[in-house]
Amino acid sequence: MKRNLYYILSVCILMFWSSCRKDFEFVPGNGTLEFSKDTVYLDTVFTNIGSSTYTLKVYNRSNTDIVIPTLRLAQGENSMFRLNVDGMIGSGVMVGKAFENVELLAKDSMFIFIETTIDIEALVASETQFLYTDAIEFDAGAELQKVELVSLVKDAIFIYPQRSIDNTTGQTIIETLKFDIDGDGIEDETDIQGRFLTDQELTFSNEKPYVIYGYAAVNNSKTLNIAAGARIHFHANSGLIVTSGGTLEVNGLPSTDQELLEGEVIFEGDRLEPSFENVPGQWQAIWLFDGSVANTINHATIKNSIVGVLSDGNQDDNTKLSITNSQIYNSSNFGILGRGSNIYGENVVINNCGQSAFAGTYGGSYNFVHSTMVNYWTHSFRQFPSVLLNNYIVDQDNNTFTNPLDAANFTNCIIYGSDNPELILDKDASDEFNFKFTNCLIKFDPSGLNIAGDQYDFNNTALYENVLFNLDPEFLDAQNNKLNIPLDSAADNFGIIFGNLSSDILNTPRGATPDLGAYESIVFEED
Repeated sequence: MKRNLYYILSVCILMFWSSCRKDFEFVPGNGTLEFSKDTVYLDTVFTNIGSSTYTLKVYNRSNTDIVIPTLRLAQGENSMFRLNVDGMIGSGVMVGKAFENVELLAKDSMFIFIETTIDIEALVASETQFLYTDAIEFDAGAELQKVELVSLVKDAIFIYPQRSIDNTTGQTIIETLKFDIDGDGIEDETDIQGRFLTDQELTFSNEKPYVIYGYAAVNNSKTLNIAAGARIHFHANSGLIVTSGGTLEVNGLPSTDQELLEGEVIFEGDRLEPSFENVPGQWQAIWLFDGSVANTINHATIKNSIVGVLSDGNQDDNTKLSITNSQIYNSSNFGILGRGSNIYGENVVINNCGQSAFAGTYGGSYNFVHSTMVNYWTHSFRQFPSVLLNNYIVDQDNNTFTNPLDAANFTNCIIYGSDNPELILDKDASDEFNFKFTNCLIKFDPSGLNIAGDQYDFNNTALYENVLFNLDPEFLDAQNNKLNIPLDSAADNFGIIFGNLSSDILNTPRGATPDLGAYESIVFEED
């Protein structure tokens, strides 16, 4: 007991002694700071859009507590960078730009957090991109030390809804879309933030990227033309809507460089940092409303959305949507979602979706040729197959409504993925459910599955003609969306001459006995 009491008293004395120390003996630094980087490279940003936060670590390796009299950005208050030093933001007009008497203990370190928002017009208005530099200066008296800051900024064309202030509440009001949703000839109020494109905005060129906030909408009788090589970036909760009577034409061309994709039209988010390159769900969708007409998408890459393409209605209109030579990756929900719609697809590649690569729901008419519809989603648990077809919906009151699946034809397609089964045919027997798979490779192992119905009669050649089951296509690198197949793949030389295109998605001519999927087989290079 006495021993414990002695220990407690000793601890208390030590605590009392340390609390009596008023301060540490800090001395001015002598230019011997060390840094985790001599240059901080901030990834490319769009003009007037804030960057991610980057980190610099500063070390005091000496045995002396030091004070840095001045820590500042070289360009002072005119700098387009901003700093946070171990939680301090500074004060006055130099907030985030300059700091005084920054203390750093012996053998200790501190973090500096760096961000930027750059106005390219303040640099050089005639350029479409510009290298912007500055430096963090550590003035410790004896020697000035610097860490360089470098960022590439891109100019862009910005499309966004109007904002106004409510004079009563002081709240910001963001413009919402008004259009005839139900076809009664009367404009309906919506809560969709965005605006209709003006006539001058209905051609997207490849001269500058486009950055869209909210939904950019195509109005009745208007056509949005998107040129080969165009780059369209969407902010969070943003997308593209084509309303009734409107048309979307995506006019991409084959690319000679499969890294740059110079001829491709690319739809993606507005975060350009490499860490966002394959992050799903950064923006919402390309949404083709019921009544939109003659929509075409050719040589496009659609990535990192919630839904890549959402096509509603018009199941009797064979021109509703034609999508060719296009790839859709990293959709947090669906790659392509048709709802009682009509879609023709050829040389289409879809992968890495939180739900299905392709879903044809509430009936419709769908025809896909030489398409690779797979799913190697790894971000979370996935309940949906690569391809889902059904002919009904259930509303919030649990009422079921059916609509005929007039057609769902898949020819020379690969339907595969990391789960089993990768095909679900969810049939309501009270309405039509027409489909056929011809010369396809499908992952469907019925062992242990509680799935029944005549739609799964794989011996019925009227439904499944010359179909391979559960043979690995041996993709080049499915996790990273490289879905080429090798010469000895099960999908090699298993197709039939069919469709409108004589070349694959890479513009490689197809052989007399074509391969399944969107890619003709190649020889894989050894690592």
